[in-house]
Amino acid sequence: MNLGVKMRQSKPKAFGLGGPPSLQKLSPAFAESRRSFTARAFERDAPVRRLDWVVFATSLALSVIGCLLVWSATRPRHNLTGGDPQAFLKKDLLNLAIGLALFVAVSVVGHRRMRAAVPFIGILAMLGLFAALSPLGATINGQRAWILLPAGFSLQPAELAKIGVILGMGMILAERVDTGDVERPGNRAVFWSLVVGLLPIAVIMLMPDMGSGMVIGVIVLGVLLASGAPARWIAGLMVIGGVGAAAVWKLGILSPYQIDRFKAFTDPTLDPAGVGYNVAQAKLALGSGGLLGKGLFQGPQTQGQFVPEQQTDFIFSVAGEELGLVGCAVILCLFGLLLWRGIRIAVNADDLFGTVIASGVVAWLGFQMFENIGMNIGIMPVAGLPLPFISYGGSSMFAIWIAVGLLQSVHMRGAASLGKFK
Repeated sequence: MNLGVKMRQSKPKAFGLGGPPSLQKLSPAFAESRRSFTARAFERDAPVRRLDWVVFATSLALSVIGCLLVWSATRPRHNLTGGDPQAFLKKDLLNLAIGLALFVAVSVVGHRRMRAAVPFIGILAMLGLFAALSPLGATINGQRAWILLPAGFSLQPAELAKIGVILGMGMILAERVDTGDVERPGNRAVFWSLVVGLLPIAVIMLMPDMGSGMVIGVIVLGVLLASGAPARWIAGLMVIGGVGAAAVWKLGILSPYQIDRFKAFTDPTLDPAGVGYNVAQAKLALGSGGLLGKGLFQGPQTQGQFVPEQQTDFIFSVAGEELGLVGCAVILCLFGLLLWRGIRIAVNADDLFGTVIASGVVAWLGFQMFENIGMNIGIMPVAGLPLPFISYGGSSMFAIWIAVGLLQSVHMRGAASLGKFK
């Protein structure tokens, strides 16, 4: 008995909460390093503190809503999903994950460091556009605007071109202004910036991709307005736009189905079973949702597959039918909040390059959102443009999140210079 007691007493003492003696010596240093890391991560000038969380949260919320709506629109379409109701949901989540990675990379690198790579980005965008027109490209819905990739994915180079136009025009317009040589861009800078902006439009109209051409045109106009370019250039650009639109119509550059879309827009009663079918069914789905909607996965029009291209061009009709007026209002409020923050970022930017970038992104998102929702409710012609963050499409998702990363970069740089962290 005594031997047993002695044996128990001779056992080493338990380490307890303090741990082994060697770890006890290291624990204060480890704890201190852990505290210093946490402190650095959340100190006043840390990138996490300088992040515009409103922009990030609204963008992520719109993307999550989009994943749910795409899932609802595609789950009954076995001809698209190959028998897997979650096929488009999985792809959309993968696209979102890649988009978030691009967002982090752009935010960390920053728009100023990307300035040196702008010529490379512009050349890559133009090569992509020409590749889409070459035998490497694929024709979808009458537009030779895609490059098909393995595993059922595709790339639309026009989305990268939007980023290239914003960065390229911004670099040229802000070059001498940010160095203090001049107060606003001169005629030479405006001219070459217009070359950078209008050249992709000319190539895109050969596809012909009228929707992307219109978006880039609005981006060019928004960038010029934000840069303080002389008013005569703005007026001249609008005249060129009008003449170009008339030339496209008269020269027969548009395909017959695109012309039919314009005819259906001007006369909503034209051929409701043919060219006007998509809009008619989308409006029917939107109107049937009422105040609160039929419920997710419960919309008769959506689940009955009556609306074509509902996961892309007409995704807003899914929101109207299944989420109702309240759900559509939430989506519009999120977009409004994002655009408002984008305008604030442009105003508070510490250089013209940042102002131009933020303004270009706001013009892009604002017009594309208006055009997509407008064609769903019949107040805009059908132009084949996705609803940012919400419509299915990898190229669109990647480009949009790169744009959000640029907004965050401009905000963090402006917040650091002003000493404000909102």
